[in-house]
Amino acid sequence: MIDLRSDTVTRPSPGMRNAMLEAEVGDDVWGDDPTVNHLQETLATQTGKEAGLFFPSGTQSNLAAIMSHCERGDEYIVGQNAHTYKFEGGGAAVLGSVQPQPIENAPDGTLPLEKVTAAIKPRDDHFARTRLLALENTIGGKVLSPAYVTEATDLARSHGLNIHLDGARILNAAIASKTALAELCGPFDTVSICFSKGLGAPVGSILVGSLETIDRARRWRKVLGGGMRQVGILAAACLYAFENNVERFAEDHANAEALARGLAQIPEMEVISRATNMVFVRAPETRAQDLSRDLADHGILADMRKTPSARLVTHLDVSAADIEKFIGTVRSFFSKS
Repeated sequence: MIDLRSDTVTRPSPGMRNAMLEAEVGDDVWGDDPTVNHLQETLATQTGKEAGLFFPSGTQSNLAAIMSHCERGDEYIVGQNAHTYKFEGGGAAVLGSVQPQPIENAPDGTLPLEKVTAAIKPRDDHFARTRLLALENTIGGKVLSPAYVTEATDLARSHGLNIHLDGARILNAAIASKTALAELCGPFDTVSICFSKGLGAPVGSILVGSLETIDRARRWRKVLGGGMRQVGILAAACLYAFENNVERFAEDHANAEALARGLAQIPEMEVISRATNMVFVRAPETRAQDLSRDLADHGILADMRKTPSARLVTHLDVSAADIEKFIGTVRSFFSKS
């Protein structure tokens, strides 16, 4: 199958499976799994942070970060379209008693700074205490500009806020912008990085930050059920992914560009946007379901029924030839009617 639904659908390569098989392990709750420790130290060094902490998922990593920065009755400012607000089950509110203050994202994924300023609560017992600004990079495939990040983080600091970055796809941002990972992570107090989105690992995220913050996050990880034992088997997959699959993101970005270019030449298809490894498109509403079914009949998974636009995502299990097949199948579908 050619699966363009997400970059989370990748499967471990033989090299990754071998690394998992040979991983040296220990009990990570005790802190003595050498492979986990190596992963945490490697990512802390590469991001320019003091420490790292391995999590089973990005959702749990983001939640532990928010709970480490905020207390009950505090709030975090976040985008309406941000994963930490829209797609993580309301965990900060449900489990952390932390109130989200959502702001509508601008088309480029940023949060308008005047709206951020207006959302910061005064110190008054009537209000939740604004403690944290949460950003996302990439968001909808779009890379936040360095100038915006500087302005946003300077604003947050001037109001005494900490700053968290959901960097699930920050390595896509690093490759697309030709910027060092440490430079992208530098302005933030904590950064969550995912290994199962495009890097090919079956599971795993890491949270990096100061020693003090990561120490708090370790406790919250345990409370949230994220304390794992001989988890070096999974950490080995993440290490393999980080060491072997980052630079090749350029291929995914090139494939996404080719996909957008090819679909734009089909009159019935509307290409909304393309950034890094994501293409957002719109098929005619009356044809979208039949198109999805026809694609599946040709061994292609892509839900074209999504509104207001469908998301197509390239990754290491999608080749340039697969992109050509997808474009050709869509073109053939519309030519038959």
